[in-house]
Amino acid sequence: MSAHSLSPLAMAALEHARSQRGLAPVHKHHIWSEAEERMLIARYPDEPTQVLADEMGLSIYQVYAKAKRLGVSKSGEFLRSNLGGRFDGTLGAEYRFSKGLVPWNKGLKGLPSLGRMAQTQFKAGNRPENWLPIGSLRTTPDGYQQKKITDTGYPPVDWKALHVLLWEEHHGPVPINLCVCFKDGNKAHIALNNLELLTRAQRMRRTTIHQYPEQLKSVIRAVSKLKRTIREAEHEKQD
Repeated sequence: MSAHSLSPLAMAALEHARSQRGLAPVHKHHIWSEAEERMLIARYPDEPTQVLADEMGLSIYQVYAKAKRLGVSKSGEFLRSNLGGRFDGTLGAEYRFSKGLVPWNKGLKGLPSLGRMAQTQFKAGNRPENWLPIGSLRTTPDGYQQKKITDTGYPPVDWKALHVLLWEEHHGPVPINLCVCFKDGNKAHIALNNLELLTRAQRMRRTTIHQYPEQLKSVIRAVSKLKRTIREAEHEKQD
């Protein structure tokens, strides 16, 4: 069976299994930006997945898997609309429980706990020790200051950079192909007049080796070559 004949759910599971085993993914890994996540959350419930995938230049499996991780699902109105012909009530009908069938665990409240399960299980309403309320602030390992704006339990959605919030407060949402950057490069200097919109290519040129003098470029290349040689030698030893 080819990968393209699998259902979106099976395809997502396949990609996860391959990543766990260190195998190359079926599709090239895509790093989602905050703007892309917001667009997916806003449009996925009411639009065909294939339309979003084509617009974003991704596979339908990548969009489906990301929606599952964000906890986003199709709306009832969309499912009833039968868009794309997939939700007419016939798909998978032969595998469903027949009407009137009583499940074996009806009336039971879970399965009995074994050993120390009862003492170690999470209780209703339990929150992890590192949980923080909406409005909390934190600093990421790479120096960006963030604020918690929602409490979905998914950090990329719950936390948003302060400088992006400031920009959007005055200029509206950041276009999907642009990013908010610091003019002086100081991530702690969060002021509207120190922010600007750049394309990702412009930001990359600003933060890569090309910004340095030629002599320093040569040193950086030499160090990178040395590190690469060391890594290759370590791999040969392991083999």
